[in-house]
Amino acid sequence: MSVADPARPCGLRERKKARTRAAIRQHALRLFREQGYAETTVEQIAEAAEVSPSTFFRYFPTKEDVVLQDDFDPIAIAKFEALPTDMHPVAALRAAMRETFAEAPAWQLEQFRELNRLTMSVPELRARALDEYLRSVRLAAELLAKRLGREPGDPAIRTMAGAVVGVGLSALVAGMEDPEADVIEIMDAGLARLEALPL
Repeated sequence: MSVADPARPCGLRERKKARTRAAIRQHALRLFREQGYAETTVEQIAEAAEVSPSTFFRYFPTKEDVVLQDDFDPIAIAKFEALPTDMHPVAALRAAMRETFAEAPAWQLEQFRELNRLTMSVPELRARALDEYLRSVRLAAELLAKRLGREPGDPAIRTMAGAVVGVGLSALVAGMEDPEADVIEIMDAGLARLEALPL
């Protein structure tokens, strides 16, 4: 990639912060598996990760954010923005997504699947996820509009942004119905269908 990768820290301080964030999430997921999401407290997660509750909140504003924050977004966005501007925007999204997931280690992909399963199965996370989906539609509209030299509020841009996010949602549903399903491949196939549509 030709631009700095915001999710792959290079300085000592950044690497330490990334390790702390990863440890908090790893211990949170272990506790969620062992005793349930609702029964796990921030204090328990912080103790397991050997950080203070205030440190936890520096990395994740709420317990829900441990599950809902997406570490892949900054990487994929940087890759998308580095691709040639004459490339169809949905083709660029597909390429950025494929490259981002291809570079991710196996443990991170498995964690991605686990986070998605939690989001879909825990009622309070599903409710909070709606805010994240709305944010994703706005973000997708901004990225598409910038690439095409149009406004994010353009109805065609907003419709395509909603469709892009809808592809992700339908892939998550497929993953819930079939735990063996390859959610990433399903997303790619859905984006391929959108790529054929005019903007």
